[in-house]
Formats: sequence, structure tokens, C-alpha cells
Amino acid sequence: MRGNECQPVYLSPGIGTVVLIVVLRLCASPGWGQVTEVPPGTLVRWPGEGIAECGEDGRRWKPLGDECWYAIDLLTPESQIYVARWRGGEKEMKEVRVGTYPYEVQYITLKDDSQVNLSAEDLRRVQRENSMIAAMWGRETPRRFDLPLEPPLESLPEGGRFGSRRFFNKQPRSPHTGSDFAADSGTQILSVAAGTVALTGDFFFPGKSVFVDHGDGLISMYFHLSGIAVEDGDQVQRGEILGLVGQSGRATGPHLHFGVRWHGARVDPELLLASPDALPSLQ
Repeated sequence: MRGNECQPVYLSPGIGTVVLIVVLRLCASPGWGQVTEVPPGTLVRWPGEGIAECGEDGRRWKPLGDECWYAIDLLTPESQIYVARWRGGEKEMKEVRVGTYPYEVQYITLKDDSQVNLSAEDLRRVQRENSMIAAMWGRETPRRFDLPLEPPLESLPEGGRFGSRRFFNKQPRSPHTGSDFAADSGTQILSVAAGTVALTGDFFFPGKSVFVDHGDGLISMYFHLSGIAVEDGDQVQRGEILGLVGQSGRATGPHLHFGVRWHGARVDPELLLASPDALPSLQ
């Protein structure tokens, strides 16, 4: 490649079916080598030998194997971000360009309009619940997972809708920050890795929910359950039953909403279920 010429490369992580097409552009950039352009809501890895630490935006963490992993939040605007790693006593940096928001629009009709136009009481409840949930994103505990993660259902159907811009009864709402998997009510939901149950409860929008802390800032979440099989503080193993599929909260039918936050960033959870080698790599 010469000058500022860019060449697109299309990667498909896939889990039986294509879960996301990640567009990776490698461009010449004076002083930085190659620049990677990715959509928001994805993951970028930076492999290399002898890495001591990884970092971004003032936060530092240990590598996963011989790679640094960087989570790009779904709501990151088009911009340049700078990631770092330390090896041999030296700090190295790379530029990552966050591209346009590539996700589809989803229109949902709910018969119960009170789940769209909230009463003052329901709004206060949602605000309390959001504060309780947000307190988890800063947890710092030792890593207890490897990649790829275990599927959250024994037989995992095609998922999707991560990042969709959603309209409920024609009113715009927050984008979809997880993947939905259709399954019969009562289907067992499995923990994707070992961890600590950080929070359980019956919340206004996600319904009966389980949040698991897997360490290194990785939190997995399971929404719309019909029953919960664990309690706050429980230690769970990879593949352990957390609860049962249902349609509690704001849901139009039985399914599992599976989501993750890593280092506080909302990323496509299906990327963590796929082969790490399929994800964008800094060179």
C-alpha cells in the first residue's frame, strides 16, 4: 500500500452463521505505521511477545495470553482513539479509527404503552435500577475467563440485533446493546465463564436478570428470565445453570438477551463466542 491508500478487508467471526461483518481498513499513517478502522461495538486485539501491560484512556490491565484486547464502546462516535502496551520497559502506541455506526433500525410494537411512556413512578424505578446496575461497570477483580466464551445456551440459535437503533411504538429509544437468542420458555441458561454473581433481580426493562463478574472488567448479563437459579455473591463455573429463558420485563416473546461489558464498553457479545483469530488485529 502506498501513501494514504486504504484497502478494505472483510472478516466474519461467525458461530455457525455470520454474526457480524467487521470492516477493517489498514492505512498508511506517518509515525504510527498502519491505522485500523473499525465500527463501534467491536473488539480489537494487538498481539506481541513479552507484553507486560495494556492500556487505554488512563486505564491499564494485563494482557490475555500474548495479546492486548481493546473494547470499543457501541456509542463511540467517529473519532481516533489511542491504545497502548508496555513491553521491555517501553511504551508502544497505536491509533484506532472508529468508523460510522453501521447497524440496522428495528421497529417494535408493544401493546402495553406503559412500557414506552413511563409513569413518574416507573421512571423513578428505572433510574434507581440503572444506578444499581451502573455501579458494576467499575469492578476490578482477577480474570477468570479464557476466549472464546462458552455459549449461554446449550443449543445456540442464530442471534443478532446487536447495535440496532430501536423504535418502540414509533418512538426512538436506546440502541440494542446485546444479542437476542430465540428459545423456548424454561430453556436452561448457562454461565459463559467462571465468575461471581454480581447482581440478580427483577428489573423494569430487562425483567428477571443475572449479572456475572468474570474478572478483568468483563461482566456478562442475561435478561428476560422466567426463573433465576443463583443468588448475589454465588461463585459459578463455566457452563453452570444461571436461570431459565422467559419473557419477563419488556419483551415480546420468550428469548434470551445476552450482553457483555468489557472495561465498561458495550460490545457485540457474539464476538466473544467466536474464534479470537477472526477479530481485527493491530500490526
